[in-house]
Order: sequence, then structure tokens, then C-alpha cells
Amino acid sequence: MITITLKDGSIKNYEPGITVLDVANDISSGLAKNTMAGELNGEVVDIRQPINENSTLNLLKFEDAGGQHAFWHTGSHLLAQAIKRLYPQAKLAIGPAIENGFYYDIDLDVIITPEIMEKIEKEMAKIVKEGLKINRYELSRQEALEKVTKEGEIYKAELIENLPADAIISFYSQGEFSDLCAGPHIQNLSGIKAIKLLSLAGAYWRGDEKNKMLQRIYGITFPKKSQLDEYLTRLEEAKKRDHRKLGKELDLFSLHEEGPGFPFFHPKGMIIRNELENFWREEHQRRGYHEIKTPIILNNDLWKRSGHWDKYKENMYFTEIDESEYAIKPMNCPGGMLVYKTKGHSYRDLPLKMGELGLVHRHELHGALHGLMRVRAFTQDDAHIFMTPEQIQEEVIKVIDLADDVYKIFGFSYKVELSTQPENSIGSDEVWEIATEALRKALEKKEINYRLNPGDGAFYGPKIDFHLEDSLGRTWQCGTIQLDFQMPERFDLNYIGSDGEKHRPVIIHRTILGSIERFFGILIEHFAGKFPVWLAPVQVMIIPVADAHHDFAKGIADQLTALGVRASVDGRDEKLGYRIREAQLQKVPYMLVVGEKEAEGGDLALRIRDTGDAGLISLADLKEKLIEKIKTKSLTLD
Repeated sequence: MITITLKDGSIKNYEPGITVLDVANDISSGLAKNTMAGELNGEVVDIRQPINENSTLNLLKFEDAGGQHAFWHTGSHLLAQAIKRLYPQAKLAIGPAIENGFYYDIDLDVIITPEIMEKIEKEMAKIVKEGLKINRYELSRQEALEKVTKEGEIYKAELIENLPADAIISFYSQGEFSDLCAGPHIQNLSGIKAIKLLSLAGAYWRGDEKNKMLQRIYGITFPKKSQLDEYLTRLEEAKKRDHRKLGKELDLFSLHEEGPGFPFFHPKGMIIRNELENFWREEHQRRGYHEIKTPIILNNDLWKRSGHWDKYKENMYFTEIDESEYAIKPMNCPGGMLVYKTKGHSYRDLPLKMGELGLVHRHELHGALHGLMRVRAFTQDDAHIFMTPEQIQEEVIKVIDLADDVYKIFGFSYKVELSTQPENSIGSDEVWEIATEALRKALEKKEINYRLNPGDGAFYGPKIDFHLEDSLGRTWQCGTIQLDFQMPERFDLNYIGSDGEKHRPVIIHRTILGSIERFFGILIEHFAGKFPVWLAPVQVMIIPVADAHHDFAKGIADQLTALGVRASVDGRDEKLGYRIREAQLQKVPYMLVVGEKEAEGGDLALRIRDTGDAGLISLADLKEKLIEKIKTKSLTLD
């Protein structure tokens, strides 16, 4: 017998070989119906997965990330099956589940139009009504290669050819359709109650511009129609909040073909950016960080020493200086290592915290560029903490606390993920285990619920990632804490311990915002351009009723400016209503309309961006209100 410990702490005994789905059925048929996948010993697995040893098991529903992944992975197979029924000549490439739904890349001699997408969607609904059961089976590499070659699936054949000769390869079938796939998948297609194909894009096979351009169809499925309706409503709201659209309307930044992937920040955008950077500096200075700045261009030998050469050279930019090869940095960390090495260190100096708002460059494919979210030049809010092994847990906790404090300022909730050793890692498995356990213990001490993400750590160490949830419920990976035992070895870093001997420090690599550019884009969409007053480019717009009131308006603006408030006067020769609407469209937090009565010493007529007319307020009370809202970085205006 084996014991299985469930999420609620209850323990059940079963014969070895019982599957995840069998366990769910043993508890209740209703639970089994809603179980999409299992989390077995911290790893998401298929419901058909046999369990042969004592284990922990969490049964995942659609509401769980792992459950959604299985559900949407099944949706991608449903899409592929519908395409093959309608267009048997289509060649299938890859069809993964993604953060919101799925996509499938296909090679088809027919140009897919909106009308064809609608036709495919109807075919998917028709297949669902057949209630096909999903089965999993395995083949040897040779058997799998013979199967897909016979079917003419050239892209599947290429994937299989790149696998080891002794690989056992899994397939999933539903009716006449089967597909090469690692899973997981749900029980059967009848659980899919709502289908929507969302968009079409071009995608090079394996992301290589030298390969053929395929057609990529994006879609999403849900177990309830109401969930699809809610999602489509959020999608429409997201379009209104698109940071590229609002960035242009609010005159914050621009993108130009003369520099694809290299954003241009306008005066108003620079105000927000500078406020973010100033906030970052204040928070870090308070916590004992020292700011540094390292060069953008460094010799290639440095990148080979750090290990970035092997991992990043395909995405790096290069130049030649004095007949030597140099690279534009894709990361800040090697520069930080050199700063540490400029002088000797004692254990009494540690932890040593060095922060850097460092501009880095990475080559992204042109088609992958997306506003401020995916660029080729961006500023990482990096920091490197050099410490003794005994200080690891305390310092990791301090970074967690810093991240929590920062995210609360912007109104973000977040989820945490622990990523472990990847296939391309450097260093021994023993050191990786020590590093991973250190991060795990820090999370447990903080009593933070986290999801395990096996194999997705940085090449030099495990990491904790923070996934922020915005006002539309979308998640964005921003902050990261990476624990590194490898760079100190590669750069021969040391400190003198209390025993008078040399020791290797341990390094935390971390960001909080991730990159200034991407975080800026996230904030635009999170706030729908309605920035809290401390970030707003113009905090108060003063609108004189007529030319005769312009000097009075200018006097108010001068008084507010003297307090550090960003105040402007709109004295244009336009109607009053037009200027009020303009300030509203520019999402200015506060507006003052001043006329004869105000000029004669009366209170000021205040309008608030989100609620409109707020009645009368004295200038003294307004000043107090503004100073308090800005100082506390309040998210509200009332």
C-alpha cells in the first residue's frame, strides 16, 4: 500500500498504480468531473498519471493555474482536430497552452480569413458534441517517427528527430485524431462548453526567421459560457487600456521605425519615469543599498567568463573597439561583479547591497516587439547582494518584504512562484539543492503560498518570481529573486571570514519592478492612464473662465509649483467646456475652474477626475490635501 496526502492534510491508502483521476473518483464523482489535472509532489501531471509511491496530491480544478493549463492544452488539440477535418492537407507544428488560452501553428496552403476562423470554430463545437474521450499512449522514438512520417507531419517528425534515441514519446488521441504531446489533458471534450477563436498571426517555425512562416491561430475555451462572456468583456476593456494607444493619446512615449524596439519617452512620460526611479532610489537608500552605474559596452571575454556568452550570444549586439570584440550588455550582473572585486572585503562588510538602474540591450525578433512590454532596450532595476551563507534566509526575506511594500503602493496583489534547476544549468546538483532549499525555507518562514515551477530557474541558480495581478485580473511577471553560488566562483570573488581565511560570498540577483519600461506599460494599463496624483504628469489643471482671470490662475499655479505640485494653466482661447473636457481626456487628477468670484477671494471650484464636481475648497485646504495625497502616494483622489 502507498499513502497519498491530500491538500487538506487528509491521508488515504491505495494500491500502487492508482491514477490521479482514480483518487478523485474515490473521493466523489463530482470532484472527479471537475478535476482537470493533478499536482503530484509539487509537479503538475496528467489525470491519467499512475502513482507508485507515497506522495502529496492536489487535485486541480479549472480555477487553478495547472487546471487551466490542461483545459487549454486540450483546446489546442480540439482546434488542430477541427483544422485537419476541414483541411486534411494541413501540416501541424506546435500547439501549446499559454497564459490565456492556446494557439496552434499550422502550415496550410489556404489563407485563413475571419470567415474561415468562424468555420473552424463551428467545427470545434461540432466535435465537442461527439463527447470524445481522450486517451494517452506511448511509442518508442522510432515508432513515433514512423507514425508521423506516414501521416506527412513533417514538423512533428523534426521535433521527434531532435529527441534522444531511447526516448519514450507520448501521444494523446480523441476520436480519429492523435497528436504528439507531453500533456496534461482533461478527461474528455464534453467538458468544453464555450469556444472562441480570437486572432491570427504569422509565426516562423521554431522562431527562426530563416524558416517558413506559419499561420498561428489563437483561441480560448471555458467550462461555462458565462466565463467566456466575462473574458470577452475584459478583453474589450483591455483594448481600451492598451498602453500603446494611451501612450499616444496622453503624449507619454512613441515608437519609430528608425529604432524598432527602442522607445522614445516624451516630457510627460519622463515625469512618470523619473517619479518611478526616484521612488525606487528612496526605497533602496532606506534599506542600505548603494547605487552604482556600470558601462553599457564591455569586452567579450567578460561575457564568456560570466556564462552569458553561451546562453545569450544569439540575442546580443556586438561592436569592435581597438581591434578587440565588445558586446552591449544584455545583463547588469557581470559589471556588478567587477565593482565588488575592486577592493577587499571582510565578513563585517556583508551583506553588501549594490543597486543599479542599468540599461541593457537584447535582440528580439521584430514580430515579437510589443510597445513597452517587449523591447530591445530597457532599464532593469537590478541589485546584487553579496553575503555570507549564514545570511541567505534573512536577506531573501528582506527582499520579499521590499517587493511587498513596493507592490502595495501601486495596488497590486501578487502570486509567487519558485523555479528550480533548468537543463542548461551550471554548477553541481548538490549546490543547486542547497540554493533551492534556502529559497524554499525563506518562503515558508514568511508563510507565503507559492507554486513550484520545475526546471525554469536561471542558468546559475533557482529563483522566486512575483506575478502581479492588475485591475483586470491579468498577471505580469515582474520581480525576481535569484540565488547564485556560481558567479562568485567564475569571478573568483571572496571575503575574509572571522577565521582570517578567504571564503566565497553568495549572491542574490534581484529586481522589483523588472524593467522600468515594461513596468511603465503595466501601470498605464493597470490605471487605464488615470495615474495616482503622485505619478500624474500634470497634477492640477487650472482653467480660467476668461482672459481676465488668467493672471489669478497663474498665481495659483505658481503657489502650487512652489510646493512641488505639478500645476498648469489652460488659458487657450477655447470654450470653457472644451478645456474641461480636454483636462478630463488627459486624465488630470484635479481641475480648478476660476472666475470672477474666485479672483475676488472666494473659495475655488474643484473638479476631481473620477467623480466630477467636488464643490468649493479653500486654497489652503487644497494645498494640504495635495501635499498629503502626494506624500502618502495615495491611490484615491477624494
